[in-house]
Amino acid sequence: MSNAVKDLAAHGVSVWLDDLSRELLESGDLQKLIDERNILGVTTNPTIFANALAKGDRYQSQVDALVAKGADVDSAVFEITTDDVRAASDVFKPVFDATNGQDGRVSIEVDPRLARDTDGTIASAKKLWATVDRKNAMIKIPASVEGLPAITAVIAEGISVNVTLIFSLERYRAVMDAYQAGLEQAKAKGIDLSTIRSVASFFVSRVDTEIDKRLTAIGTDEALALKSKAGVANAQLAYQAYEEVIAAARWQELAAAGAHVQRPLWASTGVKDPSLPDTLYVTELVAKDTVNTMPGATLEATFDHGVIKGDSITGNYAAATETMNALAGVGIDYNDVVNLLEVEGLDKFEKSWSDLLGTVTDELERAKARA
Repeated sequence: MSNAVKDLAAHGVSVWLDDLSRELLESGDLQKLIDERNILGVTTNPTIFANALAKGDRYQSQVDALVAKGADVDSAVFEITTDDVRAASDVFKPVFDATNGQDGRVSIEVDPRLARDTDGTIASAKKLWATVDRKNAMIKIPASVEGLPAITAVIAEGISVNVTLIFSLERYRAVMDAYQAGLEQAKAKGIDLSTIRSVASFFVSRVDTEIDKRLTAIGTDEALALKSKAGVANAQLAYQAYEEVIAAARWQELAAAGAHVQRPLWASTGVKDPSLPDTLYVTELVAKDTVNTMPGATLEATFDHGVIKGDSITGNYAAATETMNALAGVGIDYNDVVNLLEVEGLDKFEKSWSDLLGTVTDELERAKARA
């Protein structure tokens, strides 16, 4: 039987789950999602880990062991999260093998407190890569200005990278440049480029949430008619930029040396506005060599009633440009929006990391009381 998730695969879209917990791993539910929902990878972030640790007692025995050996909170968080990612990587190993390394990927993010620290990000990425010690892992690095040289340096070491928190077309082009620069350095070192993979996580729904708020405040008929159109249009124009980059001579030379494209990944695909179709950021963002990472609810909605009609991106560049021009025409400052979203995104991840540290601190204290 056909379903929307399989239809996405037929059109070159890999579906990854935006969730991970020890419960998913130990219950067998992650394997079930691979088997029954055709998911091909997993992305994580500090919020996901904080939520996982706050629920249930799946981590209790490990926390007890960590207390017994005198681990502090930072090392406890590092060990817990890398253990989960390593275990998930093992679950996805057959997918990794079957897709020749394209999918079966599990992403783990560098400490978000390092987002403005290039050298710290590089060191964190290397440590995570070495600790997880799985070829199908990916290290998530935020696309902050300071993150760009870190992306290049980490790729140059042969480490696969998921670049996260991309909101603007300008920053996305800088990310693609950083990836190519890293590949060029890796090639100069004699590293086999075919072993390196990367995705660029372009955020979608958050763009609509912020712009729709501003359109509502403007309040004219012209402004209100543009609600919930920016996120998709922005992402479609990102794919246009991607096509331009991979058609250029610089990329063609890298591809000839064995390099793989840095696939656009649609992130923040859960629909926030209940008046919108719950599969909006799936059905409207279909094109080959892309990834759509979905929270569980979006995955189930797509599987249940998503309708995939084929490529919904490449024929819409003119309309997307028109939408973005119309937004500027009613007073939406695109640069102000994307800059705000980046700052907010980094702040949210840092707060989630703080929550995660707090949760683990509480668990460590409880374990000490039990000992």
